[in-house]
Amino acid sequence: MSKLHTGIKVGPHNISHRVVLAPLTRMRADAGAIPGPLMAEYYAQRTSEGGLLIGEATITAANGNGYLGAPGLYEDSQIAGWKMVTDAVHARGGKIFLQLYHAGRQSNSQLQPGGAAPVAPSAVEHGGVAYTEAGWVPNTPPRELTIEEIKDLVESFRQAARRGIAAGFDGVELHSANGYLLDQFLQDGSNKRTDSYGGSIKNRTRFLLEVVEAVASVWGHERVAVRIGPSGSFGDMSDSDPEALFTHVARELDKLNLAYLHLIEPRIAGNVEDESREQAPVASRLIRQHYKGTIIAAGGFDGDSANAIIESGNADLVAFGRHFIANPDLPARLRNGWPLNAYDRDSFFGGSEIGYTDYPFYREAA
Repeated sequence: MSKLHTGIKVGPHNISHRVVLAPLTRMRADAGAIPGPLMAEYYAQRTSEGGLLIGEATITAANGNGYLGAPGLYEDSQIAGWKMVTDAVHARGGKIFLQLYHAGRQSNSQLQPGGAAPVAPSAVEHGGVAYTEAGWVPNTPPRELTIEEIKDLVESFRQAARRGIAAGFDGVELHSANGYLLDQFLQDGSNKRTDSYGGSIKNRTRFLLEVVEAVASVWGHERVAVRIGPSGSFGDMSDSDPEALFTHVARELDKLNLAYLHLIEPRIAGNVEDESREQAPVASRLIRQHYKGTIIAAGGFDGDSANAIIESGNADLVAFGRHFIANPDLPARLRNGWPLNAYDRDSFFGGSEIGYTDYPFYREAA
């Protein structure tokens, strides 16, 4: 048996194998950013006995959405929908972490309360698109957050984490990648502040670490995780010295005894594999030198390359996105060498059960 299919401890949880459902923006929440029965079915389908799932990016504040149909936990009314999801996962013997995010500048005023401008560390114009009732539209130029607003946002993560306990999750992952708010504070292409949240690498890391501590005050550090994307460019992101930045982030997080650190390989830009980039998993190899805890690697893996990175010691688990979308029984398929269903990219974002819960299990297809 390959190491990919052996057990491991993640925080306080015993996980039976190392094939993880990646957090995937599918945009199927009901009105009010509330998960419905369709979402519960989707997660239940992808639960294997003792496996780990990471929920999709979940909005922490009313001004934090970038995609119509994304779920939230910024209001108590959203708890019950998520409880339906976690109950479905637990009924099949799985564990599920809540992923919390704030879109920051990756938004459009159509998604903002009162049609306001999106918020960001700095008022830096950028490209990118948001998904609204009008479809995919350009992002609205953001405005700079005040210090008081930053403190309010830290508190919003804490309150969303509390709701996550009520919703039955097993842990929390903070989405600090893909050009969303936490990532926007980290990288100097988007953070031009001159106060205690900008300038030096230490200052730019401050917001992330404050959010980690806020969420850990609710969950305990051993049930909190962070996702980063070293050298990720999605959302017009850039940094003048990404290696120095992300190794600093890794060293700071290594001190905290977190459940895991989740790394997106830079060969993936958004949901598209970037053929112009080096195809080896470079982020995991770099960050492992500075982070000694559990690492989940994500981005462009198949069964063989996933097992290889685990054997190398540069990662402990591997998160799968597109293959898990199309193969609800992916862990069994990889373990048994069964062929994979092809994925349909056109149905990734939004829509109905088509391209969501209608992919066949192997024995059904056979």
